[in-house]
Amino acid sequence: MANMVLKELPKFEMMAFNAETGKFVKVSDEQYRGKWAVICFYPADFTFVCPTEIAAMNAKLDELRSLGVEVLAISTDTHYSHKRFVETEPLLKGLKMTIGADPTGEVSRAFGVYIEGEGVALRGRFIVNPDGIIVAEETIAPAVGRNVNELIRQIKAWQHAYKTGEVTPANWRPGKKTLPVNTDEEKMTGRVGDYVTIEEILS
Repeated sequence: MANMVLKELPKFEMMAFNAETGKFVKVSDEQYRGKWAVICFYPADFTFVCPTEIAAMNAKLDELRSLGVEVLAISTDTHYSHKRFVETEPLLKGLKMTIGADPTGEVSRAFGVYIEGEGVALRGRFIVNPDGIIVAEETIAPAVGRNVNELIRQIKAWQHAYKTGEVTPANWRPGKKTLPVNTDEEKMTGRVGDYVTIEEILS
């Protein structure tokens, strides 16, 4: 596996199933450059944890779009499999997401999440900023699903940091204190506790 944080979004092109339109489409990295994006790998269609993750992401898709975020899910299944999966899995009723097909594992390898010998991807989730740079990566083994609310919290924090140059402490949410190192770096050094308390961090 390769760490992708602070690296450029890999180039890719693949077939996909657009569940919102019910059509097969081609997607590529070019569609996600110049905007905030989430590229989200999952192991396989017709499994158990995977539809819960996709459904949770879909339930928050309007909120993500309101933040200017594009979302692409990817597995190593074909686009035909994706279509059948969406049509038969009850949790995916009303799905609006696009699901990319990576049957050769080429794209999964480019992101460092391909499990050689098994032909599937780990649960890898990548936040990409408008400069095409991956700023966050979460990669976990297949047995445990990820938290879409934490993803949204991170996106909001990254968007604030990108816009202002400020940095955000642990657990930051909009409306909470930031750390203005862009203006008070020398004053803050070794004195972060003068700006924010552990109670404020955990609240």
